Amino acid sequence: MEKIYEEKIISFRQHLEFEEKSRSTVEKYIRDVNVFALWLGGKDFDKADVLRYKAFLSDRYAPASVNSIISSLNSFFSYMDWHDMKLKTIKIQRRIFAAEERELDKSEYEKLISASRMKNNERINLIIQTICSTGIRVSELKYISVEAVKNEKAEINCKGKLRVVFLPRQLCKALKIYVLKKNIKSGPVFVTKNGKPLHRSNIWNDMKKLGREAGIEESKIFPHNLRHLFARTFYGACRDIVRLADVLGHSSVNTTRIYTMESGENHRRQIQMLDLLRF
Repeated sequence: MEKIYEEKIISFRQHLEFEEKSRSTVEKYIRDVNVFALWLGGKDFDKADVLRYKAFLSDRYAPASVNSIISSLNSFFSYMDWHDMKLKTIKIQRRIFAAEERELDKSEYEKLISASRMKNNERINLIIQTICSTGIRVSELKYISVEAVKNEKAEINCKGKLRVVFLPRQLCKALKIYVLKKNIKSGPVFVTKNGKPLHRSNIWNDMKKLGREAGIEESKIFPHNLRHLFARTFYGACRDIVRLADVLGHSSVNTTRIYTMESGENHRRQIQMLDLLRF
């Protein structure tokens, strides 16, 4: 039998921080462990209790969400040397096709750009085009600095990995005009009135407003979808998934495959073009 004490969770947090996990990862792992401890009600537990908790989660959440929580708990169990408590994740069949109701296409992207111009919102216009033309994460916008624009490349440090992202010259030209107009001498290009880097919630809200103006399904309007559009367009041009993984900053090509999924309708058209039926 084992028991979770508050000091163990504090020690686990310190371990994660020493491991240089991202802040969001640390908070997520600690939250998942705390929720499990709350479910236990302060009681001792064994593997049977852990299995019951897995069943409890499975009845309430999607398999991917359950697996995410299991990952947090397994990390905690490993840290505590409670290896016999570790759980197996739920097997999920890999998705073959992209969900059309969530994927932003190029025509919809252009509608967003047009809507931002109609609203005279130059900042969100440039943010949307910067993310979509480089494939960076919204959290990496802070690396698009005045210095990066001058050098036509940004050095990005994300999750302990360094990579260089080249900025299209046409984009750099537009950003140079923008920083000159806004009197931004150095540091991040996209900032608040107080000069602090924009939070993703500000960008998300601005994009949602534009999406409504442009008549685009709300489920498609979020910053990460611009990265997906970049990935699909890049892959369509070069058909090199390893190169794309490097550009996106992925450690695994399996992650990149998610970004290059085609819609079921595209697959249907390809099947039709095979010309293998003879009726």
